[in-house]
Amino acid sequence: MAGTNAASSQAQKLTVALELPSAQVLADQISTIQDLQFVMECCKRLLTELVKPEEERDAVVPQALWSAALMGYDRCFTKGKRFGLTADDVRSLPLEGQVMKFHNWVVDERNKLARHPANPYDVARVGTVLSPPLPSSSSSAGQPERQVEGITVLSASHILVDGAGVRQLGALASELAKQTAERAQKQESTVLAEVQKIGLEKLYALPPLPVGPAAGDA
Repeated sequence: MAGTNAASSQAQKLTVALELPSAQVLADQISTIQDLQFVMECCKRLLTELVKPEEERDAVVPQALWSAALMGYDRCFTKGKRFGLTADDVRSLPLEGQVMKFHNWVVDERNKLARHPANPYDVARVGTVLSPPLPSSSSSAGQPERQVEGITVLSASHILVDGAGVRQLGALASELAKQTAERAQKQESTVLAEVQKIGLEKLYALPPLPVGPAAGDA
């Protein structure tokens, strides 16, 4: 058995890192798919939470799942070092209905979560509590005087869309993931074609890419 393990270790293949523009495109597509899969999983778990009776539901969990889903979805469209998706990718999906309108709404909801509101009244309203008004037909004699009894603050609850909205986001993420996966498959062939043009001496001189478990992992 020891001899078999030694032979297996010696025969272990080498993986080297690629710093090609085409490889960067592929890496971006894979990261986009991962984000979309995360959105789908959040929506799946959120649907499970929403079917629970409200008195049995932990208010933090649905809000956390929805916020995470919005962040993950919007991250797929963020421009920067990564390329990301575009509105045209959404338009090209084989989905019926107001797809772009829903997409824009999702992005806008994410933006609301990511910044402090310009208008504080969007989050909370401050009011004053007054004593009950006197009936217009009655005399004020013997009636308690009208007065200010205190201040109250009413917090606006953060969104929670219904199950239909959650399913719609999950379906949108699913279709985008399929679309991106098809492109990634083609891109992988492009990367392979470019790699095959590089000399073996140069390839074997590239830094190795760790593909196994981290040190200390079982």
